[in-house]
Amino acid sequence: MNDTKIGHDQGPCPIGRAGSLLGERWVLLILRDAMLGLRRFDEFRVHLGIADNILAGRLRRMVEAGLLVKTPYQDGNRIREEYRLTEAGADLAPVLRALADWGFRHTRGAEDAAPMRAVHVECGGDLRPDNQCTRCGAQVGREEEAWIRPWHSPAPVRLAASAGARRESPTSATVVGAR
Repeated sequence: MNDTKIGHDQGPCPIGRAGSLLGERWVLLILRDAMLGLRRFDEFRVHLGIADNILAGRLRRMVEAGLLVKTPYQDGNRIREEYRLTEAGADLAPVLRALADWGFRHTRGAEDAAPMRAVHVECGGDLRPDNQCTRCGAQVGREEEAWIRPWHSPAPVRLAASAGARRESPTSATVVGAR
């Protein structure tokens, strides 16, 4: 037997490794916001109400872990960086949906709210956990998926494309059907 203790982040259990990264405070909320199209440091800070130093540390760790990638953008005369989902980060969408479902069923907020829904952009049908549309029967990819968070807005918001995807996601969240 090996006497050397290995932390969960380096151990053989994939749940332990994932939990070491995703279990840090704010990481899941940053991922949620990135899924919905937020990219810039100030957008995350304002939307989450998180301190700059905490946000900077979480974003740095998420980039190091391969969940986000930094990409340059022009801000006036200055080049800045924004954070975009990688394929690994985008692949966490079903995990976030499952957490939303679990949270709705097993926790209570200060006010009652309808559950979050994942919908097919093309027809508006609800998505099952396997991403099959309940209305048209299509197997839906993330580029055709939107989330409705009724406590936030009744409008569906398309999921942001990963940095390697062809569809360009907007700088801020795009409401389906909005121009």
